[in-house]
Amino acid sequence: MVNGPKLGLVVAAMAGALTVSACSNTSAGHDMSSMSAPQTTSAAAPSTAVTQPAQAHNEADVAFAQGMIPHHQQAIEMSDILLSKQGVDPQVVTLAEQIKAAQGPEIDKMKGWLTDWGVSMTSSPGMSNMPGMPPMSGMPGHDMGDMGGGGMMSAQDMAALEDAQGAAASKLFLTQMIEHHKGAIAMAQTEVDSGQFPAAVEMAQSIITSQQQEIDAMNAMLSAG
Repeated sequence: MVNGPKLGLVVAAMAGALTVSACSNTSAGHDMSSMSAPQTTSAAAPSTAVTQPAQAHNEADVAFAQGMIPHHQQAIEMSDILLSKQGVDPQVVTLAEQIKAAQGPEIDKMKGWLTDWGVSMTSSPGMSNMPGMPPMSGMPGHDMGDMGGGGMMSAQDMAALEDAQGAAASKLFLTQMIEHHKGAIAMAQTEVDSGQFPAAVEMAQSIITSQQQEIDAMNAMLSAG
């Protein structure tokens, strides 16, 4: 048996030990908490949420942007030519305005991607043989020259559109733009199949959907005319 004075000393010693243990646990908790913040910051420092996706791209993404920019630019040029004319079918005018409204912002996005990736706005020789870039030859009726991808109009095609007037201009624009859209869809499908950059793949999917709808509408206009 422990007498009264000794029992008091034992209880005091145990209470002191518990206090030290509690302080130690609290201190350890604080230490772990304070350590976790720098670790999180350190992990996030090399690659932020903004910069990381810009690096997740491949050659197909680059080829898609480099090819689709001039492709879109020509579609806008074709639309501008048509919109400068008189006596054009109002439905065709609306379509041309729709094409400009859709493709202008897409050009800006693609230029931004290429800038972020640190690559040229135009493809280098041989780029047409890379994944994501359709062949620049072999498209019936069109001379692609050094431009974009399938469905591009030749200089002769553009001159013919410039010269056409009224109903003839409407019909020629529709005929040319159908081929132009088919080329864009082929390029976009290659990006969907081979691309890595999520925003580029998403744009390609949108192009496939929207331009196929426009092809259907243009075919209907030609049939009605």
